[in-house]
Amino acid sequence: MNATLIPKEEIQQYKIVPAFVDNTEMWSKDLNYAARLGNEFKGKTSITFETTQGPRSVSTTVWSVTENYLQLKGGTTIPLNAIIDVHF
Repeated sequence: MNATLIPKEEIQQYKIVPAFVDNTEMWSKDLNYAARLGNEFKGKTSITFETTQGPRSVSTTVWSVTENYLQLKGGTTIPLNAIIDVHF
């Protein structure tokens, strides 16, 4: 999969759509670790998500994970059902 790397500030310029396969439950443990990594160690996580223009990827700090969204530094959110891949 070739995702275009974008700055987190550009996420809101894209229409985020659900991924072909909803892997929300599969990513649950990784996303909670990403939030811990971001809050305790200021570490970044690479997150790939689906948009109407194809997959996009960001490398950023994850602040929190809710039942339906991933919140990034700066208040930007990504729906969990749009996430394609997570890397530390």
